[in-house]
Amino acid sequence: MAFLTLPPECAAESFPAFSELCVLWKRLAVTTEQADPFCCTPAWQLAFHQAFSPARRIFFKTASDACIIFAEKIFSPEKNYLTPIEASWFFGCPLLGNSALDLLAEALDSFAREYAPAFPDIVISGIRPESRGAHDLLCRFDRAFTFFHHSHSIQCAASLRGGLDGFLSRRSANHRAKLRKAARQAEECGISYERHSPASAEEAAQIYWRMLLVEKSSWKGIGQCGMAESPAKEFYDALIGRLAATTDARIIFARHEEKDIGFIFGGMAGAIYRGQQFSYDEAWKNWSIGNLLQLEKVTWLCEEDAERYDMGPIVGPRMSYKRHWTEKNMEIQTWLLRLNSRP
Repeated sequence: MAFLTLPPECAAESFPAFSELCVLWKRLAVTTEQADPFCCTPAWQLAFHQAFSPARRIFFKTASDACIIFAEKIFSPEKNYLTPIEASWFFGCPLLGNSALDLLAEALDSFAREYAPAFPDIVISGIRPESRGAHDLLCRFDRAFTFFHHSHSIQCAASLRGGLDGFLSRRSANHRAKLRKAARQAEECGISYERHSPASAEEAAQIYWRMLLVEKSSWKGIGQCGMAESPAKEFYDALIGRLAATTDARIIFARHEEKDIGFIFGGMAGAIYRGQQFSYDEAWKNWSIGNLLQLEKVTWLCEEDAERYDMGPIVGPRMSYKRHWTEKNMEIQTWLLRLNSRP
């Protein structure tokens, strides 16, 4: 398939070729050993595009075993970038599949013609620095481009091998004891859990509305720094809607006396679950609602024979709690490629 551009005034999914790409794109995201496969999928990437930068043009090129997907970022006629579509957290990778580097090499002439005379800088995220893919990228393009280190992140994950018992065996004795005590107190108090995997836009919208009500009563909502604020509100709305189309969303509500007091939300990428958001009513902050929701989520995932629970970045404000739930860390880097001479 030829390298195509999508005009900014058109919805990406209205192009048949792009719809075909999405099928291949999702399959490659979950089968190419990405550090964060969910964030490589079209659901995550296109939700970001829809909420944060819908006017950007998207560029893609495919082969039977690979695809590359970039978005345009123009600062001036002399300063252009091609970035991953999701260009805020840089969790996903825009190069997927065995021949992705071949596709990138073939696309360079198209980039040169499109942006002449100012060849764009190319930003590639989701790179595992010790991987064969990182090595091949450097070897393939180091003569034509200068490589710059843009940023990096540490992603964390937990194996679900051995089911719930296996998962809990890899947690500390102290953490297990706290979970047992909190679960017992919650049961005595009458806290229950409600699972949802919406399968329609209408169902997703209703569930999202309930999530936002909980969020507004949480410390994040009270501080106006959570998913109830724009553009995060629009982003997660788009994400849950896209996940509903493939029944990949997984949401649990904690409830007490017919009222939602907490929720946990994420999505599946094949057999790997990626957590997104959880919140609970500030009035319940002493009841370990967050931990109980995590435990209920792991229970559900193990019942579905999921293989891994990805929890995203472990470094940063309020991320230390993830150390109790995970045992695997994976570094990902973002590189900027600047042309030395015309390819």
